[in-house]
Amino acid sequence: MNIAALVSGGVDSSVVVHQLKEQGYDPTIFYIRIGMEDENGYMGCTAEEDIEITSFVAKKYGLKMEVVSLQKEYWERVVDYALKTVRKGLTPNPDVMCNRLIKFGSFVEKYGYEFDKIATGHYAQTYFENGKYYLGTALDPIKDQTDFLAQITYDQVSRLMFPIGHLMKSQVREIAVSQNLPSASRKDSQGICFLGKINYNDFIKKYLGTQEGPIVEFETGKILGKHNGFWFHTIGQRKGLGLSGGPWYVVAKNAQENVVYVSQGYDVETQYGKEVPLDDFNFITEDPWGNITEPVDITFKIRHTPEFTPGKLYKDGDTYLIKSEEKIQGIAPGQYGVIYDTDHRICYGSGVIRL
Repeated sequence: MNIAALVSGGVDSSVVVHQLKEQGYDPTIFYIRIGMEDENGYMGCTAEEDIEITSFVAKKYGLKMEVVSLQKEYWERVVDYALKTVRKGLTPNPDVMCNRLIKFGSFVEKYGYEFDKIATGHYAQTYFENGKYYLGTALDPIKDQTDFLAQITYDQVSRLMFPIGHLMKSQVREIAVSQNLPSASRKDSQGICFLGKINYNDFIKKYLGTQEGPIVEFETGKILGKHNGFWFHTIGQRKGLGLSGGPWYVVAKNAQENVVYVSQGYDVETQYGKEVPLDDFNFITEDPWGNITEPVDITFKIRHTPEFTPGKLYKDGDTYLIKSEEKIQGIAPGQYGVIYDTDHRICYGSGVIRL
């Protein structure tokens, strides 16, 4: 089998290479550059150390390695999406788009058609049941990344391999140590890769600018302070508001009038909701219920957490609606609501949380 392994220099993707060799495969290793450059030079992830580690792994296992650039595609497909989403007052999820459009989209279009499978270090699994492939959750619930993969297509999931999805993170570290991999003690990457060491607010300011507006108490309408643009703030945010007498939480935004609404307290009701409307729903393999006429039992996530929340899924026209059995915090329009079966074994897909 001809396999492309996407390796970033981190411990997870490095161990993927070891796992594939143990299974008798000789994958071709690809390091993908996606960090952005501007007129002042490189402003994204510092790739040199990553490439050095990836090269070491390739040589250790006697494998071919290629460094490929998808920077242009990343800007056009992911960064542009993120900026447009923020400008609308919504909360984007660049990681979700990167997986669908870049790692398993642009990469396959430019380099991947000759390969039978694409292997990555995501914590997820695939199942082949009843003649079809399904995206499955990882053994390690804390590291499970199916919520970042829930917009992929059936063609993509049918070609993917996740060689560490059946392992706990601690086991992955142990393998890396036992194999003397240079990434064994590296910390997991955080944040949006293309920003590198660039501050998120500085990046947003560069492309969207500033526009002063009021911070308003949601319950009373009282103006508490000022902000530099609603696009710097997200639903559920409680830091960086510059207000005294907190804690204060961002509970709503008005993009047309450039208003940020906040509530005060440690456990205010305005942080919570029980209904999550979803547009543009993407079923990865198939709609397991056909045309829903009665509510179906599911579990779901609206952010990257280990917990799966029980609820019911309804359908009204092209819109799906999750009704949660529990109060859920920080329902952020623009993010993704991800749907699983009641045992949270299979990830069915996701939709965009509607305003």
